[in-house]
Amino acid sequence: MLRPRLSKLIIKHFRCIGSTPVVIELDDIVVFVGPNNAGKSSILRAYEVVMSEGSQAGRLNRDDFPNGENTPDTMPEIELHTVVYTDPPGSRWIQIDQQTGEMVVREKWIGPDVGEPVRRGFDVEKGEWAEQVPRGAPNVANARRPQPHRVDAFTNPKGQSDKIMSMLLSVLNDRIKQTDYTLLLEKMTEVQKLIVERSHTQIAAVEAGVSELFSQVFPDYQIRFDDRPEDDLDKAIQFFKVSQLPIGPRDGFQSTIDRQGSGARRTMLRAALRYISESGYDKPKARTKKAIDTPTSRPHVLHLDEPELCLHPNAVREACRVLYNLPKTGEWQVIVTTHSPAFLARSFARKYDDHSGRPQHRWNDQRHHSFRPERTQLDEDDKQKLKLLNLCDPHVGDFFFAAKPEQFRDVYIIRARGKATIISLIKILNHFGTRYSVLHDSDTPTIVTRTGKEMANSAWAHNIKIYQGVQNHRDPSKVRLLASVPNFESAYFGHDVDGEKPYNALLEM
Repeated sequence: MLRPRLSKLIIKHFRCIGSTPVVIELDDIVVFVGPNNAGKSSILRAYEVVMSEGSQAGRLNRDDFPNGENTPDTMPEIELHTVVYTDPPGSRWIQIDQQTGEMVVREKWIGPDVGEPVRRGFDVEKGEWAEQVPRGAPNVANARRPQPHRVDAFTNPKGQSDKIMSMLLSVLNDRIKQTDYTLLLEKMTEVQKLIVERSHTQIAAVEAGVSELFSQVFPDYQIRFDDRPEDDLDKAIQFFKVSQLPIGPRDGFQSTIDRQGSGARRTMLRAALRYISESGYDKPKARTKKAIDTPTSRPHVLHLDEPELCLHPNAVREACRVLYNLPKTGEWQVIVTTHSPAFLARSFARKYDDHSGRPQHRWNDQRHHSFRPERTQLDEDDKQKLKLLNLCDPHVGDFFFAAKPEQFRDVYIIRARGKATIISLIKILNHFGTRYSVLHDSDTPTIVTRTGKEMANSAWAHNIKIYQGVQNHRDPSKVRLLASVPNFESAYFGHDVDGEKPYNALLEM
């Protein structure tokens, strides 16, 4: 069954985000990269506010306002678009996406002051924001959106422990509901009704006694019990309570997660997520039509701030694999902030495997850009070359972190490992409008084989493709193209070199 999912988040006047709205397209997985204090964590905080309506976490504090100041022109605004499939709200709240045909519900939270923000719903029929809201009460509306799980970079040990427990218990409860849970609810509902019916006499006696005493002060008043059975029996049931999750040697001392080291806590988080992603979700055994039409579990959104912290390089790569596999369950969306190129390199391999359009967001000062493979016009050959380049050089994703070069501090050197791959990389850099330089050998139009036969040199044909790719930049003046004729060694040192070219270049210089 298709679950509700988030499709777009629009934020302005929130923390370091100013009057220019930040529009974020949300998919299975989103990776935010950029310099420190560029606003990556503000995105996670914004979604926490809208999804925690009615609780302390959903209240705006002074730090959530730009520069800590509250003025009528700088009120925080957070707009959320949710795709729904089943149990939609009234038709006035449903907007049909013109590209996908999906039903989208738009909501906005406005913060006039510190405290609870005001929620608004977009009335499609009137074409304006209304004071009324879809689904009414916050707890009802939240239950129709994916459940958030946020882990900050520096969450205290107890907080990290609670988050891990929360995720595991959510999955465990979902698994229980996918057994004979529906049949159990039906039987319990029948017992409920029977108890209420047989208790009418006792209920009436209590009502009469209390009403008589109350009417001595308020004549002609009566008290009446609303003796309906519990409608939402699902929420009234708590299967069990797990307050601790001890870890340690099988035959040694075991202590709770919050007493473990930072690396162990992060590893435990990764292990929990890996179990969820690899074990998947069994299909529920539906007993009735109601069971077929009603989802047995609520989807989830994981907000993870800098998952590479405190992890060994091998563990970082494993964390990448786990997070990119998690959405395969069909139950999770993932939003990650990172300073590790490993997460971007992993995204290349994943995208070019399944040809999906999951976005990468690159942050630079107050600007942001989103990367989707289909928008960079990468063909199948490009995808295979970049996938191979990623395997050879996991740091190829470094250029996503590049800002405006200042001398050599922010210069990123990418070894394309072949002229053909340069063409593919140019397409991505052009997509961002990045300032970059290209250095390559022109080679020669023909080559002579070992048998003395002269033939066309395939490397020569790439020269015009590289030149044309540079000209496709939105501002070609930002690109510097250098071709060594016929190769680097001849152009700079005056002679050819047959082998050990990098080492020879170092000796010459």
